[in-house]
Amino acid sequence: MHKFFVPKKNIDGNNAIIDGEDVKHIYKVLRLKIGDVVSINNCEGIEYIGEITLIDKSEVKINLLEENPINNESPVEVYLFQGMPKSTKMDLIVQKNTELGVKAITPIITERVVVKTELKEFKKVDRWNRIALEACKQSKRSLVPEINVPIEFSDLLEQLKPMDLVVVPYENEKGYGIKRLMKTIEKESISKVAIIIGPEGGFEECEIHKLKEIGASIVTLGPRILRTETAGFTCLSLIMYELGDLGGIIE
Repeated sequence: MHKFFVPKKNIDGNNAIIDGEDVKHIYKVLRLKIGDVVSINNCEGIEYIGEITLIDKSEVKINLLEENPINNESPVEVYLFQGMPKSTKMDLIVQKNTELGVKAITPIITERVVVKTELKEFKKVDRWNRIALEACKQSKRSLVPEINVPIEFSDLLEQLKPMDLVVVPYENEKGYGIKRLMKTIEKESISKVAIIIGPEGGFEECEIHKLKEIGASIVTLGPRILRTETAGFTCLSLIMYELGDLGGIIE
Protein backbone atom coordinates (compact mmCIF):
# COMPACT_ATOMS: atom_id res chain seq x y z
CA MET A 1 0.00 0.00 0.00
CA HIS A 2 1.41 3.37 -1.02
CA LYS A 3 1.86 5.96 1.72
CA PHE A 4 1.49 9.73 1.54
CA PHE A 5 2.16 12.48 4.07
CA VAL A 6 -0.67 15.03 4.04
CA PRO A 7 -0.50 18.24 6.12
CA LYS A 8 -3.11 18.34 8.86
CA LYS A 9 -4.68 21.42 7.24
CA ASN A 10 -5.52 19.26 4.19
CA ILE A 11 -7.58 16.84 6.30
CA ASP A 12 -11.19 17.72 7.12
CA GLY A 13 -13.24 15.03 8.80
CA ASN A 14 -13.17 11.98 6.55
CA ASN A 15 -11.75 13.87 3.58
CA ALA A 16 -8.09 14.44 2.71
CA ILE A 17 -6.52 16.26 -0.21
CA ILE A 18 -3.12 15.39 -1.66
CA ASP A 19 -1.54 18.24 -3.62
CA GLY A 20 1.89 19.31 -4.82
CA GLU A 21 4.46 16.97 -6.36
CA ASP A 22 2.70 13.82 -5.11
CA VAL A 23 -0.20 14.36 -7.50
CA LYS A 24 1.87 13.84 -10.64
CA HIS A 25 3.64 10.91 -8.98
CA ILE A 26 0.28 9.27 -8.22
CA TYR A 27 -1.17 9.32 -11.72
CA LYS A 28 1.97 9.27 -13.90
CA VAL A 29 4.42 7.04 -12.01
CA LEU A 30 2.37 4.89 -9.63
CA ARG A 31 -0.63 4.92 -12.01
CA LEU A 32 -3.09 4.76 -9.14
CA LYS A 33 -6.76 5.14 -9.98
CA ILE A 34 -10.10 5.92 -8.34
CA GLY A 35 -10.98 3.18 -5.86
CA ASP A 36 -7.39 2.31 -4.97
CA VAL A 37 -6.60 2.18 -1.25
CA VAL A 38 -3.69 4.19 0.17
CA SER A 39 -2.17 5.07 3.54
CA ILE A 40 -2.40 8.69 4.69
CA ASN A 41 -0.24 10.23 7.44
CA ASN A 42 -1.17 13.66 8.87
CA CYS A 43 2.51 14.59 9.41
CA GLU A 44 1.98 14.33 13.17
CA GLY A 45 2.08 10.54 13.49
CA ILE A 46 -1.62 9.70 12.97
CA GLU A 47 -2.33 7.40 10.04
CA TYR A 48 -5.45 6.47 8.09
CA ILE A 49 -6.52 3.97 5.48
CA GLY A 50 -8.17 5.86 2.63
CA GLU A 51 -9.74 5.33 -0.79
CA ILE A 52 -9.03 7.55 -3.80
CA THR A 53 -12.22 9.31 -4.96
CA LEU A 54 -10.85 11.88 -7.41
CA ILE A 55 -7.67 12.37 -9.43
CA ASP A 56 -6.91 15.44 -11.51
CA LYS A 57 -3.77 17.37 -12.38
CA SER A 58 -3.92 19.63 -9.32
CA GLU A 59 -5.10 17.36 -6.49
CA VAL A 60 -6.10 13.89 -5.40
CA LYS A 61 -9.06 13.48 -3.05
CA ILE A 62 -9.14 10.72 -0.47
CA ASN A 63 -12.04 9.34 1.53
CA LEU A 64 -10.61 8.29 4.91
CA LEU A 65 -12.10 4.93 5.84
CA GLU A 66 -10.53 4.28 9.23
CA GLU A 67 -7.65 5.25 11.49
CA ASN A 68 -4.69 2.94 11.30
CA PRO A 69 -3.12 2.40 14.76
CA ILE A 70 0.28 1.49 13.32
CA ASN A 71 3.36 3.18 14.81
CA ASN A 72 6.68 2.56 13.09
CA GLU A 73 8.71 4.86 15.33
CA SER A 74 11.45 3.61 17.65
CA PRO A 75 10.88 3.69 21.42
CA VAL A 76 14.16 5.57 21.77
CA GLU A 77 14.67 9.04 20.24
CA VAL A 78 18.04 9.40 18.55
CA TYR A 79 19.30 12.83 17.51
CA LEU A 80 22.17 13.05 15.03
CA PHE A 81 24.55 16.00 15.17
CA GLN A 82 26.60 15.75 12.00
CA GLY A 83 29.83 17.60 11.29
CA MET A 84 29.10 19.43 8.04
CA PRO A 85 30.48 17.39 5.12
CA LYS A 86 31.54 18.64 1.71
CA SER A 87 29.63 18.43 -1.57
CA THR A 88 26.31 16.52 -1.53
CA LYS A 89 27.26 13.98 1.13
CA MET A 90 24.63 15.41 3.46
CA ASP A 91 21.95 14.16 1.05
CA LEU A 92 22.99 10.55 1.68
CA ILE A 93 23.35 11.17 5.42
CA VAL A 94 19.79 12.51 5.63
CA GLN A 95 18.31 9.73 3.51
CA LYS A 96 19.89 6.74 5.27
CA ASN A 97 19.56 8.02 8.83
CA THR A 98 15.90 8.80 8.17
CA GLU A 99 15.33 5.24 6.97
CA LEU A 100 16.94 3.92 10.14
CA GLY A 101 14.68 5.98 12.42
CA VAL A 102 16.57 9.13 13.47
CA LYS A 103 14.42 11.71 15.30
CA ALA A 104 16.21 14.82 14.00
CA ILE A 105 19.43 15.80 12.25
CA THR A 106 21.40 18.95 12.98
CA PRO A 107 24.57 19.80 11.01
CA ILE A 108 27.32 21.26 13.18
CA ILE A 109 30.16 23.62 12.32
CA THR A 110 33.34 22.33 13.95
CA GLU A 111 36.91 23.61 13.78
CA ARG A 112 37.63 21.71 10.55
CA VAL A 113 34.50 22.81 8.68
CA VAL A 114 34.56 25.73 6.24
CA VAL A 115 31.19 27.40 5.59
CA LYS A 116 30.76 30.00 2.85
CA THR A 117 27.29 31.28 3.77
CA GLU A 118 25.41 32.68 6.76
CA LEU A 119 23.92 29.84 8.80
CA LYS A 120 20.51 31.51 9.02
CA GLU A 121 20.42 31.69 5.21
CA PHE A 122 21.45 28.09 4.64
CA LYS A 123 19.26 27.17 1.67
CA LYS A 124 20.21 23.48 1.50
CA VAL A 125 18.00 22.76 4.52
CA ASP A 126 14.85 22.81 2.37
CA ARG A 127 16.29 20.15 0.07
CA TRP A 128 17.36 18.02 3.02
CA ASN A 129 13.86 18.13 4.47
CA ARG A 130 12.42 17.03 1.11
CA ILE A 131 14.88 14.12 1.05
CA ALA A 132 13.80 13.17 4.59
CA LEU A 133 10.14 13.23 3.54
CA GLU A 134 10.78 10.95 0.56
CA ALA A 135 12.80 8.57 2.74
CA CYS A 136 9.89 8.44 5.21
CA LYS A 137 7.50 7.44 2.44
CA GLN A 138 9.82 4.67 1.28
CA SER A 139 10.53 3.32 4.77
CA LYS A 140 6.91 3.65 6.00
CA ARG A 141 7.83 5.84 8.96
CA SER A 142 5.14 7.43 11.11
CA LEU A 143 6.95 10.73 11.72
CA VAL A 144 9.17 12.86 9.52
CA PRO A 145 12.44 13.85 11.23
CA GLU A 146 13.30 17.53 11.27
CA ILE A 147 16.48 18.57 9.47
CA ASN A 148 17.69 21.71 11.20
CA VAL A 149 19.76 24.70 10.19
CA PRO A 150 23.48 24.19 10.96
CA ILE A 151 24.71 25.32 14.38
CA GLU A 152 28.09 26.20 15.83
CA PHE A 153 29.93 23.72 18.05
CA SER A 154 29.44 26.03 21.05
CA ASP A 155 25.66 25.87 20.57
CA LEU A 156 25.82 22.07 20.33
CA LEU A 157 26.88 21.74 23.95
CA GLU A 158 23.70 23.51 25.09
CA GLN A 159 21.49 21.25 22.98
CA LEU A 160 22.98 18.13 24.56
CA LYS A 161 21.71 18.94 28.05
CA PRO A 162 18.34 17.10 27.72
CA MET A 163 20.01 13.91 26.43
CA ASP A 164 20.22 10.75 28.52
CA LEU A 165 23.21 9.48 26.54
CA VAL A 166 25.70 11.22 24.24
CA VAL A 167 27.77 8.99 21.94
CA VAL A 168 30.77 10.33 20.02
CA PRO A 169 32.56 7.98 17.58
CA TYR A 170 36.21 9.02 17.40
CA GLU A 171 38.97 7.52 15.28
CA ASN A 172 41.61 7.93 18.02
CA GLU A 173 39.59 5.94 20.59
CA LYS A 174 40.97 2.40 20.55
CA GLY A 175 39.48 0.19 23.23
CA TYR A 176 36.08 1.51 24.30
CA GLY A 177 33.24 0.71 21.91
CA ILE A 178 29.46 0.41 21.80
CA LYS A 179 29.53 -3.13 23.21
CA ARG A 180 31.32 -2.05 26.38
CA LEU A 181 29.26 1.15 26.62
CA MET A 182 26.02 -0.85 26.68
CA LYS A 183 27.28 -2.87 29.65
CA THR A 184 27.78 0.31 31.71
CA ILE A 185 24.33 1.87 31.32
CA GLU A 186 20.78 1.04 32.43
CA LYS A 187 19.15 0.62 29.05
CA GLU A 188 15.63 1.05 30.41
CA SER A 189 16.45 4.57 31.60
CA ILE A 190 17.59 5.80 28.16
CA SER A 191 14.95 7.60 26.08
CA LYS A 192 16.96 10.35 24.34
CA VAL A 193 20.32 9.67 22.68
CA ALA A 194 22.61 12.08 20.83
CA ILE A 195 25.14 10.86 18.27
CA ILE A 196 27.85 13.34 17.33
CA ILE A 197 29.85 12.76 14.15
CA GLY A 198 32.90 14.73 13.08
CA PRO A 199 33.44 16.10 9.56
CA GLU A 200 35.87 14.69 6.97
CA GLY A 201 38.89 15.93 8.91
CA GLY A 202 37.62 14.64 12.23
CA PHE A 203 37.41 16.46 15.55
CA GLU A 204 40.09 18.62 17.09
CA GLU A 205 41.40 17.33 20.42
CA CYS A 206 39.98 20.39 22.18
CA GLU A 207 36.49 19.52 20.90
CA ILE A 208 36.74 15.97 22.20
CA HIS A 209 37.94 17.37 25.53
CA LYS A 210 34.87 19.63 25.78
CA LEU A 211 32.57 16.71 24.99
CA LYS A 212 34.23 14.59 27.66
CA GLU A 213 33.71 17.40 30.15
CA ILE A 214 29.93 17.21 29.72
CA GLY A 215 29.91 13.43 30.14
CA ALA A 216 29.84 12.28 26.52
CA SER A 217 30.86 8.69 25.80
CA ILE A 218 33.78 8.67 23.34
CA VAL A 219 33.73 5.36 21.47
CA THR A 220 35.36 3.46 18.64
CA LEU A 221 33.30 1.91 15.85
CA GLY A 222 36.02 -0.63 15.14
CA PRO A 223 39.52 -0.87 13.67
CA ARG A 224 38.57 0.53 10.26
CA ILE A 225 38.24 4.28 9.74
CA LEU A 226 34.79 5.11 8.38
CA ARG A 227 33.89 8.07 6.21
CA THR A 228 31.85 10.79 7.89
CA GLU A 229 28.76 9.84 5.85
CA THR A 230 29.11 6.18 6.90
CA ALA A 231 29.90 6.70 10.58
CA GLY A 232 26.53 8.27 11.44
CA PHE A 233 24.24 5.55 10.19
CA THR A 234 26.62 2.84 11.42
CA CYS A 235 26.45 4.25 14.94
CA LEU A 236 22.70 4.81 14.64
CA SER A 237 22.22 1.19 13.57
CA LEU A 238 24.11 -0.04 16.63
CA ILE A 239 22.15 2.21 18.98
CA MET A 240 18.83 1.21 17.41
CA TYR A 241 19.79 -2.45 17.74
CA GLU A 242 20.76 -2.12 21.40
CA LEU A 243 18.14 0.39 22.61
CA GLY A 244 15.50 0.65 19.87
CA ASP A 245 13.58 -1.70 17.60
CA LEU A 246 16.13 -2.59 14.92
CA GLY A 247 16.45 -6.38 14.72
CA GLY A 248 12.94 -7.04 16.01
CA ILE A 249 11.76 -7.73 19.55
CA ILE A 250 12.29 -10.68 21.88
CA GLU A 251 9.00 -12.28 22.92
